[in-house]
Amino acid sequence: FPEVLSNPRLIPVQGTLNVVMNQNVSLSCHSDSGSPPVRYTLFKHNQKVSTLNRPDLAPGLFNLTINSASDVGEYKCKAETNISSGGKYSNSLNFTLKEPISKPVLSSPISQAKKGQNVTLSCLSENGSLPITYVFFKGRQSISPPVTMQKRKAAVIFLFISSSSDFGTYKCRAENSCCNITKYSNSFNFTLAGERSHSQPLIIALVLILLLFITGFALAIPFFIIPSYKASE
Repeated sequence: FPEVLSNPRLIPVQGTLNVVMNQNVSLSCHSDSGSPPVRYTLFKHNQKVSTLNRPDLAPGLFNLTINSASDVGEYKCKAETNISSGGKYSNSLNFTLKEPISKPVLSSPISQAKKGQNVTLSCLSENGSLPITYVFFKGRQSISPPVTMQKRKAAVIFLFISSSSDFGTYKCRAENSCCNITKYSNSFNFTLAGERSHSQPLIIALVLILLLFITGFALAIPFFIIPSYKASE
């Protein structure tokens, strides 16, 4: 007696649905029961991609290349036999496109700081699949636990400038789940600000006093020179 065709199962041969651009992938479509031969058809967004005929109940293997973001859409397969009507459809699969991370940028709203001042550092990778995990460093020593961002936003840490050693070189590191790639940012250094702030008021005061002295001396000249000139006549 003809065996009833079962719904096929569509699975990725490589075991994962996470892919990168230009990657070759294989999908297996398989019905466990049915009377061969079996015809398997792969669909993407309900459009036929390819058809395979199997003389037995071995899986139908479809080889694909992920060339663009549109290639990670919904996939389904259909199984048919000569005695089945309409065929049976599989589960749906969606690939997730993984993008390598870009070099992060380390920045701060200010570049100059004073001792005793609170400052912030921001680290952001403009490109790369989310989530992205950031770690901040001063020199080669990490100064923050890993900060994982689920959205395309900068990771931010707050620092307190307590001594001259806090003006060292800062960097940050970014990584995601794609391609085993880790990238480091540019170097960032705070420069010491406000060292002249104590002497500036003193200099300004001395200049004002000097200007007042010169002005007073200029105004006093007529009172000393003209009487002496008249006395000499």
